[in-house]
Amino acid sequence: MVKRAGGALLQSVKIDPASPRPLASQIANGVRDIILAGGLRAGDRLPATRTLANELGVSRTTMVEVFERLVAEGLVESRTGAGTFVSPALDSNRPVPSSGPEVPARAPVESGPDRDRRPPLPAFAERLPHTVRAFTTALPALDMFPVAQWARQTAKHWRGKRDVVLGYGDPTGYAPLRRAIAAHLRATHGIACEDEQIFIVNGAQQAFHLIGTVLLRQGDRVWFENPGAIGARNALVAAGAELVPVPVDGDGMVVEHAQAAAPDFRLAFVTPSHQQPLGVTMSLTRRFQLLAAAEAADAWIVEDDYDGEFHYGGHPLPALKSVDRAERVLYVGTFSKTLFPALRLGYLLAPAPLVDTFRQVFNAYLPGAPSNAQAIVAGFMDEGHFATHLRRMRRTYMERHRVLIDVARERLAGLLDVVEADTGLHTIGHLRADLPEAEVARRADAAGITVAPIRRFCLEPVALNGLVLGFSGIKPAEIEAGVDTLARLLTAMAEQPARPGGGRSS
Repeated sequence: MVKRAGGALLQSVKIDPASPRPLASQIANGVRDIILAGGLRAGDRLPATRTLANELGVSRTTMVEVFERLVAEGLVESRTGAGTFVSPALDSNRPVPSSGPEVPARAPVESGPDRDRRPPLPAFAERLPHTVRAFTTALPALDMFPVAQWARQTAKHWRGKRDVVLGYGDPTGYAPLRRAIAAHLRATHGIACEDEQIFIVNGAQQAFHLIGTVLLRQGDRVWFENPGAIGARNALVAAGAELVPVPVDGDGMVVEHAQAAAPDFRLAFVTPSHQQPLGVTMSLTRRFQLLAAAEAADAWIVEDDYDGEFHYGGHPLPALKSVDRAERVLYVGTFSKTLFPALRLGYLLAPAPLVDTFRQVFNAYLPGAPSNAQAIVAGFMDEGHFATHLRRMRRTYMERHRVLIDVARERLAGLLDVVEADTGLHTIGHLRADLPEAEVARRADAAGITVAPIRRFCLEPVALNGLVLGFSGIKPAEIEAGVDTLARLLTAMAEQPARPGGGRSS
């Protein structure tokens, strides 16, 4: 690998001119790998920068930058008039691999309270894919996002004071953003709240895990919609919860069933504005039943309002939190759907009795969400851009939803009955009984579209055979093309003879 001729000739360093990584970074990483792997020993002399530049076909300036990086990392040292050498410190600091018999056997892992909190891997459900294609769920219309406006807001923030732009932020969240969120919730959701009740998190998923960690003990029972949200399910399982599957009907979570199954529950998780994944809206009667059950059991409720900003029908029902007089509801929102997922920003509205608890947790060990992203969102909201964007997206999603419904009725009749949605970024379709949802999903993926079987969201089986269809993240023409693809594969499956045990032959 290495020849000696006035120093080590590093022929094994590979350079990819098409790579977006700078040449100096590629070369520095290659030399570093050779040194750490033992290809160059402590005290070995490296070639001159001019020699290496000629050998590798790069400028001498690039090689000078490479050597400066390696010197700064302590891997090499420069000696005036002598050259550059691998640092002698590597002789004492390089890990020495041991042979098998000399490695002590690892002690067996003992069980205990902390070990018991780790759930077995099968308890977790696989997250849904997020490829931008028909009919991926949970995707906003990235093609419609006002990038130029966002760039101006970003530039404005970066011209601010350096201690704000570059320093440590408040772990509980950037104060102007907390104020903006509280004002938005008061004005548009009817939720009476104060700024200090808002905690900024790295996406709703962190909020769910944090809630479980703070409020639950190992084995505490949690009412969970069945079918229900996969991300929240995984977060609560990771926190040690015992999930109690509760059926969902046209009015939302069936509270009477939940009370019969687990009257001693500690927490209930619901998606009342747009049930995930079935899309129903929880009736006002059920909301009051749930609140009364939580108060009677001294339990908490998590309201996940992941896409409730986008309502297409008449006047939406008030948020569950807005009618919570006993301070039992923890309200979780996200900017992944209203703005874009890469922000990784969400928020938790804590009931008054829990504000001090969460403040202590955030200040004690949570670093907080990136303050720059928070500041940009705060400016975006304060200047009215957020409200304008939401109104525009409601019109866009209503149009895309209408296209899906109309085209599905025309081309999927008798195969897939697509349900009209009042809210949100997805809907469901009921498959003909002899078309198994899992097989449809598998074939759809192979054909370049994504349809999620309802069973994927289930803690225990339900009497539904259907698909979850996202419509928000793709243009009308792509929706039509996706429906055409789905129609072809469903028609082909329907024409195949049934196998003796049920299902269709491949």
